[in-house]
Amino acid sequence: MNTLRVWLLMGVLTILLVMMGSAMGGRSGATVFFLIAMAMNFFGYYFSDKIAIKMTNSYPVSQSEAPELYEMVGRLSQRAGMPMPRLYVTPSDQPNAFATGRNPANSAVAVTEGIMRMLNRSEIEGVLAHELAHIKNRDVLIGTIAATFAGAISMIGNMLQWGAIFGMGRSDDEEEGGSGIVGVLIMAIVFPIAAMIVQMAISRSREFGADASGAQIAGSSSGLANALLKLESAAHHIPMQVNPAASHMFIVNPLSGASLAKLFSTHPPIQERVEKLRSMRV
Repeated sequence: MNTLRVWLLMGVLTILLVMMGSAMGGRSGATVFFLIAMAMNFFGYYFSDKIAIKMTNSYPVSQSEAPELYEMVGRLSQRAGMPMPRLYVTPSDQPNAFATGRNPANSAVAVTEGIMRMLNRSEIEGVLAHELAHIKNRDVLIGTIAATFAGAISMIGNMLQWGAIFGMGRSDDEEEGGSGIVGVLIMAIVFPIAAMIVQMAISRSREFGADASGAQIAGSSSGLANALLKLESAAHHIPMQVNPAASHMFIVNPLSGASLAKLFSTHPPIQERVEKLRSMRV
Protein backbone atom coordinates (compact mmCIF):
# COMPACT_ATOMS: atom_id res chain seq x y z
CA MET A 1 0.00 0.00 0.00
CA ASN A 2 2.80 2.43 0.90
CA THR A 3 4.54 1.66 -2.41
CA LEU A 4 1.39 2.78 -4.24
CA ARG A 5 1.28 5.93 -2.13
CA VAL A 6 4.91 6.73 -3.01
CA TRP A 7 4.21 6.46 -6.76
CA LEU A 8 0.99 8.48 -6.42
CA LEU A 9 2.80 11.19 -4.50
CA MET A 10 5.60 11.34 -7.07
CA GLY A 11 3.03 11.62 -9.86
CA VAL A 12 1.02 14.44 -8.25
CA LEU A 13 4.05 16.53 -7.37
CA THR A 14 5.60 15.93 -10.78
CA ILE A 15 2.43 17.29 -12.41
CA LEU A 16 2.61 20.39 -10.21
CA LEU A 17 6.22 21.01 -11.23
CA VAL A 18 5.48 20.50 -14.93
CA MET A 19 2.58 22.95 -14.74
CA MET A 20 4.81 25.51 -13.05
CA GLY A 21 7.42 24.97 -15.76
CA SER A 22 4.77 25.54 -18.40
CA ALA A 23 3.78 28.79 -16.71
CA MET A 24 7.37 29.96 -16.71
CA GLY A 25 8.36 28.93 -20.23
CA GLY A 26 5.55 27.24 -22.12
CA ARG A 27 6.31 23.84 -23.64
CA SER A 28 10.06 24.27 -23.24
CA GLY A 29 9.61 25.10 -19.57
CA ALA A 30 7.31 22.12 -19.06
CA THR A 31 9.91 19.80 -20.63
CA VAL A 32 12.73 21.20 -18.50
CA PHE A 33 10.71 20.92 -15.31
CA PHE A 34 9.62 17.39 -16.19
CA LEU A 35 13.29 16.41 -16.40
CA ILE A 36 13.94 18.19 -13.10
CA ALA A 37 11.04 16.30 -11.50
CA MET A 38 12.40 12.97 -12.75
CA ALA A 39 15.80 13.80 -11.26
CA MET A 40 14.16 14.78 -7.97
CA ASN A 41 12.18 11.54 -7.90
CA PHE A 42 15.36 9.54 -8.42
CA PHE A 43 17.40 11.38 -5.81
CA GLY A 44 14.44 11.58 -3.43
CA TYR A 45 14.04 7.81 -3.54
CA TYR A 46 17.68 6.76 -3.27
CA PHE A 47 19.00 9.58 -1.09
CA SER A 48 15.97 10.44 1.05
CA ASP A 49 17.89 9.97 4.29
CA LYS A 50 20.75 12.25 3.26
CA ILE A 51 18.29 14.90 2.03
CA ALA A 52 16.41 14.95 5.35
CA ILE A 53 19.62 15.08 7.38
CA LYS A 54 20.90 17.96 5.26
CA MET A 55 17.63 19.91 5.46
CA THR A 56 17.66 19.75 9.27
CA ASN A 57 21.43 20.34 9.74
CA SER A 58 21.64 17.15 11.81
CA TYR A 59 25.01 15.60 12.61
CA PRO A 60 26.03 11.99 13.33
CA VAL A 61 26.63 10.87 16.89
CA SER A 62 28.82 7.92 17.95
CA GLN A 63 28.13 5.30 20.60
CA SER A 64 30.84 6.72 22.84
CA GLU A 65 29.22 10.16 22.63
CA ALA A 66 25.66 8.95 23.33
CA PRO A 67 25.80 5.49 24.96
CA GLU A 68 22.32 5.74 26.52
CA LEU A 69 20.74 6.71 23.22
CA TYR A 70 22.46 3.83 21.42
CA GLU A 71 21.39 1.37 24.12
CA MET A 72 17.73 2.41 23.89
CA VAL A 73 17.59 2.41 20.09
CA GLY A 74 19.43 -0.92 19.88
CA ARG A 75 17.05 -2.64 22.31
CA LEU A 76 13.93 -1.17 20.70
CA SER A 77 15.18 -2.13 17.23
CA GLN A 78 15.54 -5.73 18.37
CA ARG A 79 12.00 -5.70 19.74
CA ALA A 80 10.76 -4.31 16.44
CA GLY A 81 12.67 -6.99 14.50
CA MET A 82 14.56 -4.51 12.35
CA PRO A 83 18.17 -3.36 11.81
CA MET A 84 19.40 -0.57 14.03
CA PRO A 85 19.25 2.78 12.17
CA ARG A 86 22.05 5.32 12.06
CA LEU A 87 21.73 7.95 14.78
CA TYR A 88 21.92 11.73 14.39
CA VAL A 89 21.41 14.78 16.56
CA THR A 90 19.61 17.92 15.39
CA PRO A 91 21.06 21.16 16.81
CA SER A 92 18.04 22.60 18.62
CA ASP A 93 17.00 23.10 22.23
CA GLN A 94 13.43 22.21 21.28
CA PRO A 95 12.73 18.55 22.13
CA ASN A 96 11.76 16.72 18.95
CA ALA A 97 12.73 13.81 16.69
CA PHE A 98 12.28 12.40 13.19
CA ALA A 99 13.13 9.31 11.14
CA THR A 100 14.16 9.05 7.51
CA GLY A 101 15.29 6.51 4.91
CA ARG A 102 13.70 4.53 2.11
CA ASN A 103 13.60 1.21 4.03
CA PRO A 104 14.73 -0.33 7.34
CA ALA A 105 18.15 -1.23 5.89
CA ASN A 106 18.79 2.38 4.84
CA SER A 107 17.35 4.43 7.67
CA ALA A 108 18.27 7.00 10.27
CA VAL A 109 16.76 8.46 13.42
CA ALA A 110 17.55 11.99 14.59
CA VAL A 111 16.77 13.51 17.98
CA THR A 112 17.26 17.12 18.97
CA GLU A 113 19.77 18.18 21.58
CA GLY A 114 16.90 19.29 23.81
CA ILE A 115 15.02 16.00 23.93
CA MET A 116 17.60 14.19 26.06
CA ARG A 117 17.45 16.99 28.65
CA MET A 118 13.69 17.49 28.87
CA LEU A 119 12.23 13.97 28.76
CA ASN A 120 12.65 11.03 31.13
CA ARG A 121 13.75 7.61 29.96
CA SER A 122 10.30 6.10 29.37
CA GLU A 123 9.23 9.18 27.40
CA ILE A 124 12.37 9.12 25.24
CA GLU A 125 11.82 5.42 24.57
CA GLY A 126 8.25 6.17 23.52
CA VAL A 127 9.47 8.79 21.05
CA LEU A 128 12.20 6.52 19.67
CA ALA A 129 9.72 3.64 19.31
CA HIS A 130 7.40 5.97 17.37
CA GLU A 131 10.22 6.82 14.94
CA LEU A 132 11.21 3.17 14.56
CA ALA A 133 7.56 2.43 13.78
CA HIS A 134 7.73 4.96 10.92
CA ILE A 135 10.74 3.10 9.55
CA LYS A 136 9.20 -0.34 10.01
CA ASN A 137 5.96 0.80 8.37
CA ARG A 138 8.07 2.13 5.45
CA ASP A 139 6.38 5.50 5.41
CA VAL A 140 9.36 7.79 6.09
CA LEU A 141 10.28 7.76 2.40
CA ILE A 142 6.91 9.33 1.58
CA GLY A 143 7.51 12.16 4.01
CA THR A 144 11.00 12.91 2.74
CA ILE A 145 9.89 12.99 -0.90
CA ALA A 146 7.05 15.32 0.06
CA ALA A 147 9.51 17.57 1.89
CA THR A 148 11.87 17.66 -1.10
CA PHE A 149 9.16 18.53 -3.60
CA ALA A 150 7.41 20.99 -1.30
CA GLY A 151 10.66 22.85 -0.78
CA ALA A 152 11.30 22.97 -4.53
CA ILE A 153 7.74 24.08 -5.34
CA SER A 154 7.87 26.83 -2.72
CA MET A 155 11.20 28.05 -4.10
CA ILE A 156 9.89 28.03 -7.67
CA GLY A 157 6.73 29.79 -6.48
CA ASN A 158 8.90 32.65 -5.23
CA MET A 159 10.71 32.68 -8.57
CA LEU A 160 7.38 32.90 -10.39
CA GLN A 161 6.30 35.87 -8.30
CA TRP A 162 9.48 37.77 -9.10
CA GLY A 163 9.24 36.65 -12.73
CA ALA A 164 5.73 38.07 -13.00
CA ILE A 165 6.99 41.41 -11.71
CA PHE A 166 9.62 41.52 -14.46
CA GLY A 167 7.33 40.33 -17.23
CA MET A 168 7.73 36.54 -17.18
CA GLY A 169 4.76 34.85 -18.80
CA ARG A 170 4.47 37.28 -21.73
CA SER A 171 4.94 35.24 -24.87
CA ASP A 172 4.66 36.28 -28.49
CA ASP A 173 5.06 32.69 -29.58
CA GLU A 174 1.62 31.10 -29.39
CA GLU A 175 3.06 27.61 -29.74
CA GLU A 176 5.12 28.05 -26.58
CA GLY A 177 1.90 28.74 -24.76
CA GLY A 178 3.00 30.87 -21.79
CA SER A 179 0.32 31.35 -19.14
CA GLY A 180 0.57 35.13 -18.96
CA ILE A 181 1.34 37.25 -15.92
CA VAL A 182 -2.02 36.53 -14.25
CA GLY A 183 -1.60 32.79 -14.73
CA VAL A 184 1.95 32.92 -13.38
CA LEU A 185 0.84 34.80 -10.28
CA ILE A 186 -2.02 32.37 -9.64
CA MET A 187 0.33 29.38 -9.89
CA ALA A 188 2.90 31.12 -7.68
CA ILE A 189 0.27 31.39 -4.94
CA VAL A 190 -1.82 28.25 -5.43
CA PHE A 191 0.81 25.60 -6.12
CA PRO A 192 2.87 26.03 -2.92
CA ILE A 193 -0.41 25.80 -0.99
CA ALA A 194 -1.30 22.63 -2.94
CA ALA A 195 2.08 21.13 -2.06
CA MET A 196 1.48 22.02 1.59
CA ILE A 197 -1.93 20.33 1.52
CA VAL A 198 -0.31 17.18 0.14
CA GLN A 199 2.17 17.30 3.02
CA MET A 200 -0.64 17.73 5.54
CA ALA A 201 -2.63 14.77 4.21
CA ILE A 202 0.42 12.51 4.21
CA SER A 203 1.67 13.42 7.66
CA ARG A 204 -1.70 13.33 9.43
CA SER A 205 -2.54 9.87 8.11
CA ARG A 206 0.78 8.35 9.14
CA GLU A 207 1.12 9.75 12.67
CA PHE A 208 -1.71 7.74 14.23
CA GLY A 209 -0.34 4.50 12.80
CA ALA A 210 3.16 5.25 14.08
CA ASP A 211 1.78 6.12 17.52
CA ALA A 212 -0.01 2.77 17.79
CA SER A 213 2.92 0.73 16.43
CA GLY A 214 5.38 2.68 18.58
CA ALA A 215 3.42 1.90 21.73
CA GLN A 216 3.58 -1.81 20.86
CA ILE A 217 7.35 -1.63 20.29
CA ALA A 218 7.96 0.26 23.55
CA GLY A 219 5.66 -2.06 25.48
CA SER A 220 3.68 0.86 26.89
CA SER A 221 1.61 3.72 25.52
CA SER A 222 2.02 6.01 28.54
CA GLY A 223 5.61 7.04 27.81
CA LEU A 224 4.77 8.28 24.32
CA ALA A 225 1.52 9.92 25.48
CA ASN A 226 3.33 11.88 28.19
CA ALA A 227 6.14 12.76 25.79
CA LEU A 228 3.74 14.20 23.21
CA LEU A 229 2.26 16.57 25.79
CA LYS A 230 5.71 17.78 26.82
CA LEU A 231 6.88 18.12 23.22
CA GLU A 232 3.84 20.17 22.23
CA SER A 233 4.26 22.49 25.21
CA ALA A 234 7.96 22.98 24.44
CA ALA A 235 7.26 23.70 20.76
CA HIS A 236 5.17 26.71 21.82
CA HIS A 237 7.95 28.17 23.96
CA ILE A 238 11.22 27.06 22.37
CA PRO A 239 11.70 28.16 18.75
CA MET A 240 13.33 25.86 16.22
CA GLN A 241 15.04 26.94 13.02
CA VAL A 242 13.92 24.41 10.43
CA ASN A 243 12.90 24.48 6.77
CA PRO A 244 9.04 24.55 6.80
CA ALA A 245 9.09 21.93 4.02
CA ALA A 246 10.65 19.49 6.51
CA SER A 247 8.37 20.27 9.47
CA HIS A 248 6.02 17.35 8.82
CA MET A 249 8.83 14.81 9.33
CA PHE A 250 9.09 15.54 13.06
CA ILE A 251 7.03 13.72 15.69
CA VAL A 252 5.56 17.09 16.77
CA ASN A 253 5.28 20.12 14.49
CA PRO A 254 8.42 22.16 15.32
CA LEU A 255 6.74 25.33 14.03
CA SER A 256 3.58 25.02 16.13
CA GLY A 257 4.41 28.21 17.97
CA ALA A 258 3.60 30.22 14.84
CA SER A 259 -0.04 31.12 14.21
CA LEU A 260 0.22 30.46 10.46
CA ALA A 261 1.75 27.05 11.15
CA LYS A 262 -1.30 26.18 13.25
CA LEU A 263 -3.59 27.07 10.37
CA PHE A 264 -1.72 24.74 8.01
CA SER A 265 -0.69 22.12 10.58
CA THR A 266 0.94 19.00 9.16
CA HIS A 267 0.16 17.05 12.34
CA PRO A 268 -3.11 15.86 13.88
CA PRO A 269 -4.04 17.48 17.23
CA ILE A 270 -1.81 16.26 20.06
CA GLN A 271 -4.75 15.81 22.42
CA GLU A 272 -6.41 13.47 19.93
CA ARG A 273 -3.21 11.45 19.60
CA VAL A 274 -2.82 11.26 23.39
CA GLU A 275 -6.41 10.11 23.87
CA LYS A 276 -5.97 7.33 21.34
CA LEU A 277 -2.75 6.22 23.06
CA ARG A 278 -4.32 6.21 26.50
CA SER A 279 -7.22 4.14 25.23
CA MET A 280 -4.81 1.41 24.12
CA ARG A 281 -4.31 -1.63 26.33
CA VAL A 282 -0.52 -1.67 26.24
